[in-house]
Amino acid sequence: MSIMISNTISNTIRNSALDPAQTPAVAEDTKKVTGTQAPDEAGRPEDLKESHPLAPVTDEYIPEEKKEPTGRYWMETDENGKSKIHFDDPNPDRAQKEEKADAPANDRKTGSSKKPETCTANTDKVDREIERLKKKLAELEQQLNTETDERKIKQLESELAQVQNELRQKDNDTYRRQHTQFTYS
Repeated sequence: MSIMISNTISNTIRNSALDPAQTPAVAEDTKKVTGTQAPDEAGRPEDLKESHPLAPVTDEYIPEEKKEPTGRYWMETDENGKSKIHFDDPNPDRAQKEEKADAPANDRKTGSSKKPETCTANTDKVDREIERLKKKLAELEQQLNTETDERKIKQLESELAQVQNELRQKDNDTYRRQHTQFTYS
């Protein structure tokens, strides 16, 4: 029932909008188009159609002027894919003076570039410390096996537990990395 009523209402509205006798305002605004123009000729004046054909639209590169440095830091990746920090120094004179001051006197005279730096990691000290703890652990275990006195056994067991705990803390890669000595040349 409701569908029939809505269809009747929509048909009535549609018919009244199309019938100019029912809506005089619509009849005055409606004008009949007598002639049609081709779509390409519709928007151009007659004199421009033949004398000036349309040029193809192209993009044009306009280079920008270099911006003033603002003192901004930013990250970029170099050609090897490593992250690199850049600084946009507002005082380029200061940066050039620092570079000249850092260069050794003989490099300035000869004009040679800097030698590449090398970094050497040394874990010998850590390795010796771990070996010393392992030897002490072996000695304490041997003394504990041969000892008969109860007080001495308890003392050796506590020392053995301390050495085992220290060895557990130091005999790993994290401790080695933290206590590695680096030399730069």
